[in-house]
Amino acid sequence: MKKISLGILFLATWCASVGHAQEKVYRCGNEYTNATGAAKRQGCRAVEGGNVTVIQGSSPAPVSRAPANSTAPKQASSATAAPRVANTAQRDRDADARTILEAELRKSQERLTALQEEYNGGTPVRTALELRNPQGYAERTAEIKANMERAEADIEGIQREINRLR
Repeated sequence: MKKISLGILFLATWCASVGHAQEKVYRCGNEYTNATGAAKRQGCRAVEGGNVTVIQGSSPAPVSRAPANSTAPKQASSATAAPRVANTAQRDRDADARTILEAELRKSQERLTALQEEYNGGTPVRTALELRNPQGYAERTAEIKANMERAEADIEGIQREINRLR
């Protein structure tokens, strides 16, 4: 009797595992399918190892296109097209931008002048700490020079922007 019940238990376990077995899944580019016939026609590859879970997403809303003779207002062909602005409003914006850029240019030029005075032609005035630590002096000199180069690049960039507004 033990052999029969053990055999029935084995048979029941085998049937349960076959019932839970997953169908073969094929990958066709970025899509997955379990339709064997379609997968073979499209030249899809079988996915091996592990289970595949595919979550169905919602499809995008269809784009409705108005007929060519429609009286509907035409939209810009580019999705990033900016809305049109009246000429006077655009001139005001350009004038504001120019004023802001000119103020930034003056600040950058003042910063450059201050850095050039501090740099003193490559020999800035040494502080008390730098008299004891020559490496600190060299680092500060290099930092001042780098700041001067950045200020000069800022000035050039701002001038390019101002010229672009003209």
